[in-house]
Amino acid sequence: MARVTVEDCIDKVDNRFELVLLAGHRARQISQGAAITIDRDNDKNPVVALREIADETLSPGDLKEDLIHSLQKHVEVDEPEADIDDSADQPTTAAVSAAADDDAVTFDRMTEEDLLAGIEGLVPPEKSDDY
Repeated sequence: MARVTVEDCIDKVDNRFELVLLAGHRARQISQGAAITIDRDNDKNPVVALREIADETLSPGDLKEDLIHSLQKHVEVDEPEADIDDSADQPTTAAVSAAADDDAVTFDRMTEEDLLAGIEGLVPPEKSDDY
């Protein structure tokens, strides 16, 4: 029965290696308690998985995505990106909260003379011929 099932599945999944991966993944799902979509007919889990793929009760694309997801260690969540045009027209919540916090923040003010004195202290002294 399995050989006929494999021949039936080749129409749905072109690559035999990919078929083995998908059927093996589905067989593991069945052994872990996933509901089967066809009658078992006293078949083992790999044959049931192949028959499900052959009868197209499960989409090979969905099985492939599920297999990839099960093998990933770090799953990235796709979040919609904000449009640049929309964000330029409307202030962000961070800008609004920063504007509200401006009233509460106080800054130390420095005179121009103090600034120049500080800058002069950073510049190394000029070399002279005396040394």
